[in-house]
Amino acid sequence: MTTKKRASAKHTVAKKNAEDAVPNLFFSRDESWLKFNQRVLEEAQDATNPLLERVKFLAITASNLDEFVEIRVAGILQRIEDGFNQPQAPDEGGLTPQERLDTLSVSIESFVREQYRCWNEQLLPALEAEKIRVMRWADLTSAARAHALKFYQNEVDPLLTPVTIDPSHPFPRVLNKALCIALLLRYKRKGIAAARTGTVLGVVTVPRSLPRLIPLPTPDGGTDFILLHELIESQVERMFRGYEVLSRSAFRVTRNSNLYMQEEESRSVLESVRMELHNRRKGDAVRLEIESSATEEIVERLRVNFELEPWQVFHTDGPVNLSRLMNLASDVKRADLKYPEFKPHDYKLQPKSADLFEDLRAKDVMLHHPFDSYQTVEEFIEAGALDPAVISMKQTLYRTSKDSPIFRALIEAGLSKDVTVVVELMARFDEDSNIRWARELEDAGVGVYHGIFGLKTHCKLSLLVRRDPDGVVRRYAHLGTGNYNPVTSRFYTDISLLTSRPELTAAVQSVFNYLTAESESETYEPLLVAPLTMADTFVRLIEREAEHAKAGLKSGIVAKVNGLLERRVIEALYAASQAGVEIDLIVRGMCSLRPGVKGLSERIRVRSIVGRYLEHSRIFSFANGGNPEIFCGSADWMARNLHERCEVVFPVSDVTLAKRLRDEILGSYLKDNTKARLLQPDGDYIRAPHEGKPFNAQQYLMSLAQGPEELDTVVAAKITS
Repeated sequence: MTTKKRASAKHTVAKKNAEDAVPNLFFSRDESWLKFNQRVLEEAQDATNPLLERVKFLAITASNLDEFVEIRVAGILQRIEDGFNQPQAPDEGGLTPQERLDTLSVSIESFVREQYRCWNEQLLPALEAEKIRVMRWADLTSAARAHALKFYQNEVDPLLTPVTIDPSHPFPRVLNKALCIALLLRYKRKGIAAARTGTVLGVVTVPRSLPRLIPLPTPDGGTDFILLHELIESQVERMFRGYEVLSRSAFRVTRNSNLYMQEEESRSVLESVRMELHNRRKGDAVRLEIESSATEEIVERLRVNFELEPWQVFHTDGPVNLSRLMNLASDVKRADLKYPEFKPHDYKLQPKSADLFEDLRAKDVMLHHPFDSYQTVEEFIEAGALDPAVISMKQTLYRTSKDSPIFRALIEAGLSKDVTVVVELMARFDEDSNIRWARELEDAGVGVYHGIFGLKTHCKLSLLVRRDPDGVVRRYAHLGTGNYNPVTSRFYTDISLLTSRPELTAAVQSVFNYLTAESESETYEPLLVAPLTMADTFVRLIEREAEHAKAGLKSGIVAKVNGLLERRVIEALYAASQAGVEIDLIVRGMCSLRPGVKGLSERIRVRSIVGRYLEHSRIFSFANGGNPEIFCGSADWMARNLHERCEVVFPVSDVTLAKRLRDEILGSYLKDNTKARLLQPDGDYIRAPHEGKPFNAQQYLMSLAQGPEELDTVVAAKITS
């Protein structure tokens, strides 16, 4: 059976299991996601967080909601349009798509109201108390107005295209999430056109290339801004001469951003993605956001034009697109209103080692980012590019950053070495960037591949082949839980393993062969590889714990993931709980499992950590009858990870490193009583009770990273096998 057929068959089995399952055993994935965003909003509402960090959290909730609407809500609408309106799987509430929309629209509307209450009632007053003000045009001093007008004339006006909507001027194509200003106009010019009566609609698109917040001079040493759209609104009479401006309002349209790909021999994957990206910018409208001050006539004209139902219109009690407030935190230079600066721990070579490769021949190196510097990973890949003894390099890229040292190293290596890079073109909202990276790599002589059609390449692997000083050709590998992105590595928690273990590095090479040639290996052990072996292996590991519990042996599961939705895994966890296995789950985001239900899941506890850093690492620990096993990797316990992506989960077999994962990392998260929320059987989350002293896991891990030099003995341990 081919990989695609196998993945399809597994999907069919999973779907049948979903249909046979009892719906109330599972929480709705969409409602669970909204509750995750609610936890992020709670951080914006938390007065113990630094003020500008609270503004960031609010901006993150808006960005998160954008993606939810343009992917999840748009997908439900597409199902209805395609004629599928049957009851769905248990993790979708067992509801029809239309019923899900009805429920979600109420939840989203309530959430948006709470976002703007947070902005208007908590953050704005707190900012003003710190002399950080977002000004209205009417409240500006003459000096501030003169400054704003100069900026408008020099930077803004040349970029604007005012449009009136009439038979000779059709409605302009409003791109996805572009901020615009709608105006209700009345023609007042005398003469030949005086016969025109009634009102017309005017539209101005706010330039995306300009900052949303325009700084203004202040007399009191504070920091004042005016929103770009408000500055433009103050000048619309100049743009629409001959019209009376009756009303004006900022609005934004969110469009369906799903990519719909079909395998065609006549087109490359890259060409197909490029075409779909072009279509995405003009996809069907799914949401209209507009200021609550907008007149009913403007709202109705826009709604009809975008072919939206009334429930798809969201009125904002403040600036449209709160995500752009992220710039406020960076534009305001107030260190006292931000998190204290943190310097990660730098891994240092062993005293007698000439280079990192010599270190890796002696031991594995495990890093916990951002507490351990990501620079070590960069140096590993840069060494592969610069060291003449390195013969070849293989690399996966899912997301990276502009001017990434890793990307530059691959370009450099392509000039003189055999370099293979698997670039995932379908990394959501990074498709444009990845197309550019792929072309630049090809121009440098790098062999660029895009994995297997229908499977996203989400695994995080780097493989170097080197002829060492003893003449032996060895493989060295990096396996991780996070992207090769030096920027996000500073605020995502992830695990990196650098190793020369032959069994691991040989398996990594087999995964690359699978990605470039669909060449399936007899075994990928000791790796778990999706969609080939991972789902079955995870279920076996969970079932093994149940067997140990029944036999009176030591059992227990601790897992840390970003999402838990895969029904087969959840059912195995339920069965393990009923067999007596104690299970602790650290699930940052969506969770369909219902914990703490007597007779079903009373031994399962679920917690979510939302704090300074985005929890992104995936760690899986099994007691295994007293012979514990622990794994890390790129996959969550979700259907898309286990069946629709190429993922890799790897064992950490070194005793010292495994102990660090279990005790220092997982143990810290399980002790957190400051940023942890506990999932209840009814689906609500409550804050962890403050028993004993307050304990913040992320702060504790930061303090360890800034501790004494002997931490190196914890970070790296000698290979014992």
